[in-house]
Amino acid sequence: MHIPNPDQARVERPKILEYLLNREHPDGQSKARFFEQCGFRRSQWRRLAEALRNQARRSEVTAVRESPHGTRYVVEGPIDTPTGNRPEVQTVWIIEQDQSEPGSRLVTAYPLSSSDR
Repeated sequence: MHIPNPDQARVERPKILEYLLNREHPDGQSKARFFEQCGFRRSQWRRLAEALRNQARRSEVTAVRESPHGTRYVVEGPIDTPTGNRPEVQTVWIIEQDQSEPGSRLVTAYPLSSSDR
């Protein structure tokens, strides 16, 4: 199973710039280091957004969780990177209960270690 409407998955600019590629963010700094080592840069944030969308299109959902905010879909699989490596990443997508537009929105992404698989 894939996330619903994978071609309409949304990765918002602030999620990339203020969180995933922000070395100053208390929760995002380790993620920023990881994604920067993979060749992603703030100046080309759309490359990371597209890599995460592609991962959601190609990889299977590994868990579905209901929350008060909506349905969360956990996806695990490789992402394409500027360095050519294909690290395993877990992404979490949500379809919010009161959402009017189709497709899911990226909640978070982080590297999977070999012990996570």
